[in-house]
Amino acid sequence: MKAIPVETEFFDFGFPRLDTVVRVEVRGDDVTIRVSRDSFSERRKDYFVRELAAEGFIPESSVWGVAGGSPRWVVDYTWLEIDPAVRACANRLVFRLFSGSVLLLALLFGLLFSGHLGNVRYQSSERAPIAASQGPPLAGK
Repeated sequence: MKAIPVETEFFDFGFPRLDTVVRVEVRGDDVTIRVSRDSFSERRKDYFVRELAAEGFIPESSVWGVAGGSPRWVVDYTWLEIDPAVRACANRLVFRLFSGSVLLLALLFGLLFSGHLGNVRYQSSERAPIAASQGPPLAGK
């Protein structure tokens, strides 16, 4: 007789004040809690497990140590690493954006130094200089 595989459920929680990310893995009655840092006291761990059971994330038997036992706490941050496929996609996007901006900058400098962009500025600034006598009248005179 073949055994029916038990599906693992994952629940992620964040605690910004403790600078900790928590992943709860539930596989049947076996519960593993992975934390990124060891910042939970024993009292806080007990409270968190009871809260998880009350909300229905883990079975009630995990709270009291019946059948499956109490949840296993593991300090492990390897599950926070970015998937290599996502990292490769992000690297390709950054490379394309950087290459496009370099090409655009080279095009703009080429237009500027070839005289296509610079003539506009020189043509608009060729006005007759204002003499001192043509200025606004002074109030006292």
